[in-house]
Amino acid sequence: QVHLVESGGGLVQAGDSLRLSCAPSRRTFSRYAMGWFRQAPGKEREFVSGISWSGAITDYADSVKGRFTISKNHAKNTVYLQMDKLKSEDTAVYYCAAGQDSRAVRTGAIEVWGQGTQVTVSS
Repeated sequence: QVHLVESGGGLVQAGDSLRLSCAPSRRTFSRYAMGWFRQAPGKEREFVSGISWSGAITDYADSVKGRFTISKNHAKNTVYLQMDKLKSEDTAVYYCAAGQDSRAVRTGAIEVWGQGTQVTVSS
């Protein structure tokens, strides 16, 4: 079974940047769209950003538009989430996810989840 492995979380101050990475545990990975979700304490998991398999289509939650950028390196089979101008309300566990297409990711129809990485933003 393929897993998604995230890295890059940590503790930063408000206004700082972080980059999260996500790669499948095996190079032979189906042509999934990928995305990032997050879950803050006491809140439901929410969509953050998504990218199509080709990388041509990207999607963002309103709360992160203009601050976060999702990208994909096909050669490394890795998806990144560049997070700039971080705010305390961005504090959460961030999960990498894979779905059949961009719409599936956007609506939470996820087939593979990562284990999550903690992002903490101090104000």
